[in-house]
Amino acid sequence: MSTPESRTPLLDRVAGPHDLRALCDDELGALADELRGEVIDSVSRTGGHLGSSLGVVELTVALHAVFRTPFDKLIWDVGHQCYPHKIITGRRHLMGGLRQGGGLSGFTKRAESDFDPFGAAHSSTSISAALGFTMGRDMGQPTGDAIAVIGDGSITAGMAYEALNHAGAEGRRLFVILNDNDMSIAPPVGAMSRYLQQLGATQAGAALRDLAQGFEQALPPPLRDHARRTRAMITGQPGSGTLFEQLGFTYVGPIDGHSMPELLATLRAARARATGPVLIHALTVKGKGYAPAEASDCCYHGVSTFDVATGAQNKSKPNAPSYTGVFGRSLTEAAARDPRLVAVTAAMPSGTGLDIMASRFPRRVFDVGIAEQHAVTFAAGMAASGLRPFCAIYSTFLQRGYDQIVHDVALQGLPVRFAIDRAGLVGADGATHAGSFDVAYLANLPGFTVMAAADEADLQRMVATAAAHDDGPIAFRYPRGEGVGIDMPAYGETIEIGKGRVITEGSHVAFLSFGAHLKETLAAAEMLARRGITATVADARFAKPLDTGLIEQLARHHKALITIEQGAQGGFGAMVLHHLANTGGLDQGLTVRTITLPDRFIDQDSPERMYAAASMTAEDIAARALNALGIGRIATVA
Repeated sequence: MSTPESRTPLLDRVAGPHDLRALCDDELGALADELRGEVIDSVSRTGGHLGSSLGVVELTVALHAVFRTPFDKLIWDVGHQCYPHKIITGRRHLMGGLRQGGGLSGFTKRAESDFDPFGAAHSSTSISAALGFTMGRDMGQPTGDAIAVIGDGSITAGMAYEALNHAGAEGRRLFVILNDNDMSIAPPVGAMSRYLQQLGATQAGAALRDLAQGFEQALPPPLRDHARRTRAMITGQPGSGTLFEQLGFTYVGPIDGHSMPELLATLRAARARATGPVLIHALTVKGKGYAPAEASDCCYHGVSTFDVATGAQNKSKPNAPSYTGVFGRSLTEAAARDPRLVAVTAAMPSGTGLDIMASRFPRRVFDVGIAEQHAVTFAAGMAASGLRPFCAIYSTFLQRGYDQIVHDVALQGLPVRFAIDRAGLVGADGATHAGSFDVAYLANLPGFTVMAAADEADLQRMVATAAAHDDGPIAFRYPRGEGVGIDMPAYGETIEIGKGRVITEGSHVAFLSFGAHLKETLAAAEMLARRGITATVADARFAKPLDTGLIEQLARHHKALITIEQGAQGGFGAMVLHHLANTGGLDQGLTVRTITLPDRFIDQDSPERMYAAASMTAEDIAARALNALGIGRIATVA
């Protein structure tokens, strides 16, 4: 006879990971099924990273059941697979605000929970961080074991191998879980489970290496050969030792990452016996347990809200083409005209629009994986060979290749073309993905040309301009989302390097906009016009080289000059101030204001609300103009 408690959903009985440790193994398996359904339901209402989260449901439950989090530190690489983790670490009731303003981050975040010991959102950092926690433990800090969960994509990056090399050399007790959702083989549950069930009967002092070696021996001969081929795929050679073993890790696997008995037995044995670094290789399926996600090419990696029954996503019809799409089509047209044009992406072909070019010219688009540093220097080498490479990387990820931009591109004056997507504030992904700093970190480099598109038509012109530019490195930035709905020019129209344009003319104040905030700047000018204040609005187009003639003209003929940019302090506005200060432009009583992103990180919300939080709305711009003119605020103008 069932009791009221037995009829209660298991998930309702879990306030935190400590409750998992009171459940039997069968209940943990049932809990994973409930958790998967909860993730699907939650993401259907908010959107987010679904496929990656569904792929680690069993692994999440098993890790929290075996290890003593938060004393033991569970570190998710990237963190886009952390929704099950959030649900069972006391944040289930907050999932309705996932990726929303004032709600939960879509990634792990230290300020959000003690169960998030290390913030993420960029890849390949988990092993380094876990080794740092390990060092803290061994030097007397109040922390337990460290467990890094890293995907097969993230582990390809150089930083991950640097950390593996260091961890192997240190030889300290550390756990790395390789969440491999891209391999097509997995040992059958039965044979592996039978072996794992025998672990409890082995002598207590048995080395963990015996566990690793026993995996293959437990399989029937055909499957044993299959597992050995898996090892060979990892190391690249048919020898018995994997690359991880050569680096000093005990390698365990491959194991079925969706088998709760297999996961629990492996993790318990590893936790009980490990004395040095251990890598557990778990095979998983991205989108596991939800047919529309499993059947999708991208496994529903990032989704908008959707109907659970059909999997159909709720996407509004765009009013204008997306900037990313305009870039992809424009680049493809340029490639059709120039056989030397090639393109590089760091694991984001569709996110950057390079899939459009790849469908037409597949041998001229190179996806180097999550390896931005390599991408930049690879592009530099191609430029040195005489090719015309476009390196298409999100602003926030291009930061990871900055040393290569300086040393391998700028110092050598090589004509690499940087297409910088996701410039400015990007919405639900929050501060970790904001494109805030690229203007500042590129415009200070000698020989660099730095452009920003005010609209999709100008982006098309900038692609053509960059394609034709062989005089050193050139970069152009553009935001996420749809354009402003402007008529597109014929392809091939270029922009004169270092020249801006005047959009409207007035006499009181001059607005000098750089990039995609031109629309808000024009709206601010209209607000001022209703009060009899006329404004000149100019589109700078270039942060470097500056259109100094345009700047000086604006300075001579207006009482105030205001720069506007979707970037951090130290960028375009700073370049304008430097020029005016060094040429005496500030000596004639000109009032100058710079409107930039504030000196703080802005959490996720809609882009409109994020820019409002940054005091960068049209109303804010108009108010700054009135202040610069000594008139006061604009409360009655909006």
